[in-house]
Amino acid sequence: MNADIGIIGGTGLYNADMLENIKEYTINTVYGDAVVLVGCFAGKSIAFLPRHGKKHTVPPHLINYRANITALQEIGVKHIIATASVGSLNMNMKPGDFVIIDQFIDFTKFRPLTFYDGGENGVVHTDMTEPYCPRLRKILIDLSADIDTDVHPKGVYVCTEGPRFETPAEIKMFQKLGGDVVGMTNVPEVVLAREKGICYAAVAVVTNYAAGISSAPLTHEEVVQAMNRNLNIVRDLIFKAAEKIFNSHYNDNSCGCRSIPGPVSN
Repeated sequence: MNADIGIIGGTGLYNADMLENIKEYTINTVYGDAVVLVGCFAGKSIAFLPRHGKKHTVPPHLINYRANITALQEIGVKHIIATASVGSLNMNMKPGDFVIIDQFIDFTKFRPLTFYDGGENGVVHTDMTEPYCPRLRKILIDLSADIDTDVHPKGVYVCTEGPRFETPAEIKMFQKLGGDVVGMTNVPEVVLAREKGICYAAVAVVTNYAAGISSAPLTHEEVVQAMNRNLNIVRDLIFKAAEKIFNSHYNDNSCGCRSIPGPVSN
């Protein structure tokens, strides 16, 4: 069992239909178990991990992010492409659009945020100037020129604790802070990937306008339906990106994401 690329599926993306010869593994980590599917695409192994579980049984605030990222690292994953369904704070980013996220603002509250809580692992202050891998982002941006939807080459993702949706007052605040889209899962996932030296990029699919921008109440069913309408497009984009990683110099160790800082010393 080994895979160089990991795909983390968000809401609506629960299976790995484009993979062949799929096998399911439960990987035991020091942070708990993670279920990972490994299969073949273009003759190469790819790992698929549905972050909410195969039937969306795990809410965003209870996802075991540390176990998920550790499990992917332990089977050799060096690149992660994730999907995220998001609400839009930016009228230029309309439902159905894709956003290749380049920055985040963290409004989570109670989640384990790091592998470095002191103790044996020590204390590490990880640089997040570029939280999302610029090389993976470039691949996704370049490939998006050929897909039949509007793709925004950058955007600021605001991550909330969930599982509730945000209030209109919160959305106004996030807009003033420079947020473009809002979701519940990308943090700490992106941070933990960086702490493990894994290149990470995320494709956000805009499923709705956020609370207060749209006058209609928000529902999870609306999010799933909107995601399903774009599922084939986002899946095709991700697997084309995986194929390009396999066939290019991006599959080396020279990316800055691979540089893992050491613990703070006295």
